[in-house]
Amino acid sequence: MKSKQSQTVPVLAVKKDPRSMASEAFRTLRTNLQFLRPDENVTTILITSAEPGSGKTTVAANLAVTMAQSGKNVLLMGCDLRKPILHTLFSAANGKGLSSVLAERVSLTEAIVETDVANLRLLPAGDIPPNPAELLESEAMADVLQAVKNRFDYVFLDAAPLLAVSDSVVLATRADGVLLVLGASQVSEDAALQAKTRLERVQADILGVVLNAVDADEYSGGRYYSGYFRTQ
Repeated sequence: MKSKQSQTVPVLAVKKDPRSMASEAFRTLRTNLQFLRPDENVTTILITSAEPGSGKTTVAANLAVTMAQSGKNVLLMGCDLRKPILHTLFSAANGKGLSSVLAERVSLTEAIVETDVANLRLLPAGDIPPNPAELLESEAMADVLQAVKNRFDYVFLDAAPLLAVSDSVVLATRADGVLLVLGASQVSEDAALQAKTRLERVQADILGVVLNAVDADEYSGGRYYSGYFRTQ
C-alpha cells in the first residue's frame, strides 16, 4: 500500500495498453462524462484530488487522450503550478506554459503545443512562479479560460490537490465542473469529506468522483482506474 506521501507515477495506459482494464475504465469515464449533462455546455473541467499521490494527473491525461480519440477537439492544461509533471507524459518542454502566459511573457497560441495524439493539444504548466494562487485567481486566467472554452470541445485542467493549497478552490469557481479523484487505498473518509466541503463552500459544480487505483486482483491480476459516481 502506498503511503499518503508517496507520488503516483503518471502512466498513459490508454496509449500503452488500449485493451487493458484501465483503458476500458477510462473509456467508461469518458462516456459517463459525455452523457452526464448533454444539454449543458460543460467544456472546462477541473480535475483535482483531496491529497497528493491520488493519481489526478494520470486521470486527467488518460481522460483527455480518450476524449480526443473519440474525435473531440481537446486541450489538456497543466494548472498545477507548484509541482508540474503533466508535460513529462507527452515528452514536452515546460519552459513555455500557463505561467508564462499569465505573466504575459508569451501568447496563449505560442504556449499551446501539439501532442502525438490526434485532436489533443497540451498547455504545460510552465516555470514554477512565486505566486501560483494569485496567478490562477487573476483576470488573465479568466481570459485564458474563456479563450480555450471558445476554441475546444473539452478542456481538462490538471490542478493541485485541494487539501494542500488553495489553487484548486480558486479554479473550481471558474471551471464548468469538477471531477474529484480519490485514491482507493489512500484517502481517508475525513479527507474526502473535507475536499467535498471545500468545493461546496465555493459553490463548485461537482460532476462526480473518480475512485482511482481500485484493487482488481480478483478480476485480472493488477490495479486499475475505475469508478465514476455522480454526486447527488
